[in-house]
Formats: sequence, C-alpha cells, structure tokens
Amino acid sequence: MLLGVRHHGPGSARAVRAALEAARPQVVLIEGPPEADPLIPLVAHEEMRPPVALLAHAVDEPGRSAFWPLAEFSPEWVALRWAVEHDVPARFIDLPAAHTLAWQARVWAAGEETPEDGPDEDRAPDVRTDPLAVLAGAGGYDDPERWWEDVVEHRSGGEGDPLAPFLALEEAMGALRETEEDTVPASDQDPGSMPGRDPGSAPGRDPVAERDRDLVREAYMRLRLRAARREFPGGEVAVVCGAWHVPALRRKVAVAADRALLKGLPKAKTDMTWVPWTHRRLARSSGYGAGIASPGWYGHLFAAPDRPVERWLTKVAGLLREEDRIVSSAHVIEAVRLAGTLAAMRGRPLPGLSETTDAVRAVMCEGSDVPLALVHDRLVVGDVLGEVPADAPAVPLQRDLTRVQRRLRLKPEALERELELDLRKDTDAERSRLLHRLRLLGVHWGEPAASRGSTGTFRETWRLRWEPELSVRVAEAGVWGTTVLSAATARAEADAVAAPGLADVTALAERCLLAELPDALPTVMRVLADRAALDTDVGQLAQALPALVRSLRYGDVRGTDTGALAEVAAGLAERVFVGLPPACAALDRDAAEEMRRHVDAVHGAVALLGDAPTPTPAPSPAPGRRDALAPSQDDALGPSQDDAPIPSQDGAPAPGPSGVPAPDRRDGPAPGPGGAPAGPGHGDLRTRWQRVLRVLSRRDTVPGVIRGRSVRLLLDEGELPPDGAARLMGLALSPGTPPVDAAAWIEGFVGGGSGGGMLLVHDEKLLGLVDAWLTGVPGEVFTDVLPLLRRTFSAYEPGVRRTLGELVRRGPGTRGGPTGAGPGVPGFAAEPDAARADAVVPVVRLLLGLGENDGDTAGGEGGEPDRTRHDNDPVGVRT
Repeated sequence: MLLGVRHHGPGSARAVRAALEAARPQVVLIEGPPEADPLIPLVAHEEMRPPVALLAHAVDEPGRSAFWPLAEFSPEWVALRWAVEHDVPARFIDLPAAHTLAWQARVWAAGEETPEDGPDEDRAPDVRTDPLAVLAGAGGYDDPERWWEDVVEHRSGGEGDPLAPFLALEEAMGALRETEEDTVPASDQDPGSMPGRDPGSAPGRDPVAERDRDLVREAYMRLRLRAARREFPGGEVAVVCGAWHVPALRRKVAVAADRALLKGLPKAKTDMTWVPWTHRRLARSSGYGAGIASPGWYGHLFAAPDRPVERWLTKVAGLLREEDRIVSSAHVIEAVRLAGTLAAMRGRPLPGLSETTDAVRAVMCEGSDVPLALVHDRLVVGDVLGEVPADAPAVPLQRDLTRVQRRLRLKPEALERELELDLRKDTDAERSRLLHRLRLLGVHWGEPAASRGSTGTFRETWRLRWEPELSVRVAEAGVWGTTVLSAATARAEADAVAAPGLADVTALAERCLLAELPDALPTVMRVLADRAALDTDVGQLAQALPALVRSLRYGDVRGTDTGALAEVAAGLAERVFVGLPPACAALDRDAAEEMRRHVDAVHGAVALLGDAPTPTPAPSPAPGRRDALAPSQDDALGPSQDDAPIPSQDGAPAPGPSGVPAPDRRDGPAPGPGGAPAGPGHGDLRTRWQRVLRVLSRRDTVPGVIRGRSVRLLLDEGELPPDGAARLMGLALSPGTPPVDAAAWIEGFVGGGSGGGMLLVHDEKLLGLVDAWLTGVPGEVFTDVLPLLRRTFSAYEPGVRRTLGELVRRGPGTRGGPTGAGPGVPGFAAEPDAARADAVVPVVRLLLGLGENDGDTAGGEGGEPDRTRHDNDPVGVRT
C-alpha cells in the first residue's frame, strides 16, 4: 500500500490516517533516515509537542547537519503516531543520513549551492516546471495552492474509498514523470509546491546531480520495501512517502540494479536526535526545501474539528483585539459572510486562505495592509515552537543548557521578546551570565538591546528568540566542553590566542567579564598584555582602550576583580598619550576623520578610568629631552611654545598650564595629604590627557578636524576659557588658513552630535567668527568647503538650525529681546525680563488651583513666612 503525500499537507495527513485505520497494516514504512528508528517511540512521549525535527549531524563536524521537520499536520507524523499508538512497527526507509551528510560535504567542497542558498531567481521558468502548476492548469486553475486546497485540503475525509486520493495522485505523478524523464527532473523544481519534495534537497542545484540522487534514494527505498515484505509475508505493508516517489517504488526493478546504484556511496559517522522546530521554519520563505506558504493556516485546518472558517476568523479577531484594534463580534459575523460569498463567486467549495484574507482586510482591517501583515506573521505563518522530552538524545552541553534554562526559568520561545535584567538580583545576574556565555559560544539566543528605562550599568535589556538552528550551534559548541561554563571558558581562551588584533582581545576581555569567566581571564589578560606591549599602531591602541576601560565598570555591579585589567588599561593609556601626537601628523581626510573618532573614544575612556590602581609611573625624560606630554609654558591665550624644551638643564620641572610647576614624579609618587606618600593611582591621567589635547590643538601639522575637536574637548572640560577658545578659532579661521582646512577645524569644533549647535547659539563671539569667516570664503573655493559645512550643520536639531539662522539673519550684537535694538528672537536678552515673567503668574496660579494670595511664603510682616498656608499646598511654588 503506497500512500503518496505532500509533505506538511493537512489533507494528506487526514487521508493517511483514514487509510491506515481502514487497512490496519502490519508495518509502516516512512520516508526518513533509518538512523532515527530508535527515536520513534519518543513521538508518543507526553512532553513531545510538534513541530519538531530529526537532526542529524556529523560527529567530527557538528556544523554539517540536516533536518527532517515534522508538524502536527505532517502525514509522516500522523503515520508515526498511528503506528506507536497501535503497537505497529514503524521504520524509516529513505537514504541513511550517513550518506546524505557525506554527499553534502562533497557539494560544499565542490562549491555548489547548499540548502541554505535558496532558489535561483534567474533560472528560466521552463526549467523550473512545477508539477502542481501543471496539474492545476489542467484543472483550470491559475494558482497551484488554491487547486491543492480545493482538491485535497477541503475534502471531508471519511467518504468513499480512503485510498482513492492516493491512487489519483499516483496516476497524475506517473504521467508527469513520463513526460519529464527526458528533460529536467521535477525534483529540481519549486520545492514549496512539490508533493513529495525531499526536505533535504534544495533548488538551484545541478539537475543531473539531483536526478542521480533521487535515483539512489528510490533504489534504497525499494530495497527496504522488499526487506519488509520478506519480514511480514502475507501482511499489509504501508509506505508513506512523497507522491513523486510512488511511481518509482511501484516500478519493477532488479535487486542487482538497485544495489549497483548504492555501491561505493560515501559515508560519515552521524548522531541523530529530536530538536524543537517552529512554524516559521516550515514556511517556504525561510528557504526550507519542502516549505509551505501558510503553516499556521494548515495547522488550523488540521486541528479544527468543524467550522474552520468561523474558528479562524475568531482567532484573527482575538489577535487584533490584543493589539488594541476595535473588532467586535459583528465584524466576525460579517467577515464570515463575506468569505463565503467570495468563495461562491469564485466557484470554490469552501472559503480558502485567499477568501478569508480578503474578508479580514475589508471588514476587520478597514482596507489597511498594516494590521493584515500582523495577521499573516502571527497566524498565517505563526510562531509555534515545538518541545522535545528530556529523554531525547542530546550532547552533554545541550543537557546542561536545558538544566540551566529550567533553573533560571528562561524558556526558549519562537516569538521575539524583550527581557529586562536587574544585575543587582542574583537570578537576573545569572541570566545575564548565561546569555553572555552563549554568545561567546556562537549561540545567539539573545541579542543585547538599548535599555529604555535606565542607563545604569546594573540594567541590561535582551531580545530573545530561539531558532531551530541554534540546536546545531549548541552541538558545534559541544567540542569545547560539557557544560556552558567550561565550554565558554575554553572557547574564550582559544579565541584570545587566535585573535587577529589588539582590539579583538580587548573586546574579548570585556565579554569575559560580562560572562564571568574567571578561569579564562588570566589567559586573556596575558595575551592582552603581550599584544599591547608589541603593538605600535596608535590607532589600534586607541581603538582597544575604550573597550578595556569600559570593562572596569562591571567590577562594581558584578563583583569581578578588575585590578589586573585596570593595570593594563593604564599602561595602554600611557602609550596612547605618547604616540598620539606624532600619529596625528600628515593625515589625509579619511584618516583624520578616523583619528578624530579615536580621540573622542580615548577622551571618554580616560574619564571612565578615574582613580583605578595603576602600575608604577614611568621615569621622566632625561634633562634637555623633549616630551610630547609635558605641560606647556602658557595657557591657550599665550603664544605657542610647542617646540620649546620642557625641562631646564638643571632638571627642574617645567611649569604647568597656569605657570605653576608640575609635580616632579622622578623621585616617587606625588605626596598625599600631610606630605605622606600617596599610593599609586590614575588621578593624573586626565591631566596628562589634557596636555596631549593642548599639543594637538596647536600643531600645524595636525589636521584641522583633530585640532578643532581638541579645542572643543578642552573647552567642555573647563580647561580652556571661552576667550581662549575664541582666540584659537580666530587663528584657525584667519585669512592665511586654507578654506578647506578651516572648514575641517569648524567640523571638529562644532560638528556632529556633540552639542556644537547649542554652543554657537549661546556664544555670540564664536558664532560671529564662524559667520565672518564663512562670508569671506572666496567663491572659487566655496564649493570645496560646502560638503564639510553641510555635514557639520546637518547633524543639528531642526530647532537649533532655525535659531542659528535667525541669529545670523539679525547679525552679531543684536541679541536683545522685545526691548532690544533689533527685531530679534525673544528670550536672548542679557538679563531675564521680569515684566514678561510676571505676566505668566496668573496662568500658573490657575493651573495649580491657587487663590490670589495662596502660596505666598513671605507674606508676614517683617519678611516672616505666612504660617496660614495649608499642608496640602504645592511645596516650593512661589508667586
């Protein structure tokens, strides 16, 4: 008894169940890998809930794997359940997974497309002939899916001969195979609409190779079928397989010919287990070879006992109500009537998915496709995630992960959800460590997201979504250890040794702290120290420092000892300080912009580094030798002394930025309070960094964008007075400076999202300098500076740009309010306008519900407070 089916077709599933109930076979043979025979009893386990999939992976290379998905409405799953429930032997008869994975390895080695590559959209339509499309066209349908629904899915099931649909489908497929024998095999066609399409095959492959593989598979199936007939002589043998293979299994072929096809096939050692699957991965759009367009709809058709349209539209109404859409019972009634009317007009026996979708769009969505897209995503496709029992075979790492998930109450779900964690709580801290460790292992179950409620380091937000492929990633990670902790530790140590750059090692150190891997940190820190000592690229050092310093923050919340990390970070900062000024000289535009980003990152890192422990300070330079980090002999208002020797010949320390001698560190650390020696610290790193910024701000060989940015950082830190910044801007925008270089200086000073627009709004002198320079740019070079200016000012908020335009229109010196000399924008007077402020007092009283004299805290004689105010008056409100 050959039962040809369409994979994941609910009509085929109902027909298979009816045929098995009528025939009562002694054995059931099912298309699938024979290695999974020991796993068949698990289908009756109370914890087994489809959709699930058989996962086969190569033992020596877990990433080489194959899936055989099964849903509740899959004919193969129905056959398995029937066999187990009736104590009938069930066996898989397809080509073993050992040969399938070996064939897959050969395809990959040859550089051919793999199942994940998806269909070749450029292939000619005549080569991709769809068997269902041919049958649908013969029946007068232009849509193969609608033809399949009308002919198979909408059958009542229980009337007439239960084998009749299989005989009709076998006859149709036999005719198609006869017409296709001398052309491209239909097994290479559109996989989603193919009855009996091999789940492991993929479109876009070489037709000859695909044909040969189908012949091999069918030869193996015939051998298994002969063996079952010998084992159960005189008994009924039921075979559930793709409809495309039925004519080949019915054909008389010599045993020797079948064995000849199987001789010499490559093999690979494999492991097999059950894994959860999702409806989304059953969808054709996911790239699955035997995918269907609407898994959720098919699941509903299979599970609904009666009135499928009414029940479906009720589900849709419930979903839309959850999304705060106004949908009533009247909407459901009208949608049911409209779907039935559309089916009658289109000559269909029952409303299908297209009719119900049109009815939902017209009645419940008011013609909008936006809520309809939600219905398609949540219901038509669906996010159902299957479950497998704990008894199913699994690698030790998967078992440990499952145990931890249950202990932390983190259930894998197919629907994406956000998880807010408070790291001050033990459970949330453990959840964070688990997710970070899995990311280290390449199991991206969760992705970090920006926290909406808080910016504190004790808050974390994750987006969680479990995909079936993550089971393969867990199997791959099993080579690193048997538990999540041991595997993440081993993987981190291996990644540290193999990291290509210093920035990669620092990022890895940060991830180790987040994942709390104390056994891996020594190895990572040793590699980090070695790389930092040998790396001479200042750009890489500057890129590595922020991640390293950022990691220090986690010591407070997570209780991690970051002393060694602080020591490496301090040494790295010292090397950046020394090497940055020379590295910023003679850069082109792109390199200068990249270096500006490094300067910003180092500035933020120095601010975070604070007073963490540091190694012993490096000795000062020899007398007479120039140090790029030495303090200048004047502040920004004085002449540049960049090229003057810093220390005198007698070794006296040079004066600081304000003429005060800098502390001499050659004889030890600076004295603490009361003259006692202070312990090592990073308190002077910020001062040394400010000296570096001063050097960068005055060197002519440094690109303008870096000089301008250095001046801005000094101004924001309060180390440079506004007059000093105005003087440096005046020098940068002087007529002797090339316009392009001047525009780059402006971009560095006020560009980007650094608040430069508000600085110009509130500092009339700086705005006047920019305005005067811009109006004096010669016309022949204006087009050269225009892109830089557009990039600078386009990053401002619209309100800031509008205010700047008003101020420039009125011209400098006319910032007055209504009483000022010009027609200016209100609110920019030198002093507050008391008369205008008093005008809003009655409105404020009215809004707060106060009387004429309520809230007067100074109403008593002699300035004494008024003691008669009520206890429930607003605190702090004065009129």
